[in-house]
Amino acid sequence: MDLRIFTEPQQGATYDTLLTVAKATEDLGFDAFFRSDHYLRMGDGDGLPGPTDAWITLAGLARETRRIRLGTLMTAATFRLPGVLAIQVAQVDQMSGGRVELGIGAGWFEQEHKAYGIPFPKEKFSRLEEQLAVVTGLWQTKPGDTFDFHGTHYDLTDSPALPKPAQGKIPVLIGGHGPNRTPRLAARYADEFNMPFASVEDSERQFARVRAAAEEAGRQGDDLVYSNALVVCVGKDDQEVARRAAAIGREVDELKANGLAGTPSEVVDKIGRYAAVGASRLYLQVLDLDDLDHLELISAQVQSQLS
Repeated sequence: MDLRIFTEPQQGATYDTLLTVAKATEDLGFDAFFRSDHYLRMGDGDGLPGPTDAWITLAGLARETRRIRLGTLMTAATFRLPGVLAIQVAQVDQMSGGRVELGIGAGWFEQEHKAYGIPFPKEKFSRLEEQLAVVTGLWQTKPGDTFDFHGTHYDLTDSPALPKPAQGKIPVLIGGHGPNRTPRLAARYADEFNMPFASVEDSERQFARVRAAAEEAGRQGDDLVYSNALVVCVGKDDQEVARRAAAIGREVDELKANGLAGTPSEVVDKIGRYAAVGASRLYLQVLDLDDLDHLELISAQVQSQLS
């Protein structure tokens, strides 16, 4: 089971804070550092010091880390034109020596679009489909050839399809709860399917839909990696669990029901339940980015048992 650290910087974090967490992620043996792609805080609070851009952040981290994978859960298709996104991600992949992964979704948080003047189209899923076709098509075009795409939302003619990523293929992550269109889109474009903030039972059902869609598309169901994203709150005892839950404004019982919370042995047991339904990777949503002792505990007493 791969454990990856997943952060939500729109809730309030500087680049320096993210760099500290990313370096701890690397030093403590976790597989990857991922971040959300949002420009506005969710819930109460002032959001200070303000948002950081996902791909600018990852570009900086690409030069400051050496081993961990770097990526987004999920880049919003509404934020960037697909040609520009393909260039950005390929460049960060080059800067990292081939350690980047692209998680991409349709975009959903209307308020942040209004706050920063970003168009929020009514039909978002079809735009996401075209974005995936363009981004992957640009990367797959052979050097010296050109790329054309004529869709409803995007039109490219004679693109040189440069630059190329350092990796032969940048892994693409698609996720979500949708029962029909999402599995089909994952079957067509994804290297990994991510089920965010879902129960073991709901994950099992959605993984099965994605496997079926992959087979209908002529792929093997096991061609994809299956993963979950879950909030994490671990303590060496009940008192420490309660303290960490309070620090992020959550209740222990709710976290145990909907996330990975409790003592290390409780969390390892629940991870085993997700593994049993097909998950081989977990994104641990860490909400208190100043609590590096939390990461150390997870590394020493959770990750060590999984390996």
